[in-house]
Amino acid sequence: MKATCKFDFGVARLPYYPDVPGVPQNSCIGGASLWVFNGRPAAEYKGVAEFFNFISKPEIQALWHKETGYLPVTQAAYELTKSQGYYVNNPGLEVAIKQLTNKTPTPNSMGIRFGNMPIIREIEDQVWEEILAGKISVKDGLDKMVREGNKQLRSFEKLNK
Repeated sequence: MKATCKFDFGVARLPYYPDVPGVPQNSCIGGASLWVFNGRPAAEYKGVAEFFNFISKPEIQALWHKETGYLPVTQAAYELTKSQGYYVNNPGLEVAIKQLTNKTPTPNSMGIRFGNMPIIREIEDQVWEEILAGKISVKDGLDKMVREGNKQLRSFEKLNK
C-alpha cells in the first residue's frame, strides 16, 4: 500500500476511553481460520498435524506474515520477524500485533469461534441490504438474522459432534 498510495497516512492503535477500568484491552482478532473436522481416518489427522507443525514454524510464519500481511500466530515468529528488522522498515505493521498482545487475553478478547461464520456473515449482509432497501422492517430483519444464523449453527453442530 505504501508503494502505491498517493497520500501520506499513519497507523495508530484503536482509541479508547481512558476512564474505563482496565483499558486499553487487547483487540479481538479476526481473519482466516483453519478447521479440522472430526470423524476422519487417523492417517488424515497425522497429515493435518504435520501440516500445522510446518506452518507454525517461526520461519514459515515470519515469511507468511511478511508476504501476506496476516499476523504471525506465535510469539517466536513475531520475535523472528522483529529481529530481522522488518518493523523498522514497516513500523505501522507492528501496531496491530502490539494491540492484540497488550495484556493477557480475557474471554472477551480471545476472538470469536463458531462454525459457519462466513455463511452467517453473508446472511447478515444480505438481510442488512433488505432492511436498508426498505424490503423488510428492522425487527423482522434482525429476527431473520437470528433464525437463519441459528440454522447454520445447528448445521455445524451436527457435523462436528
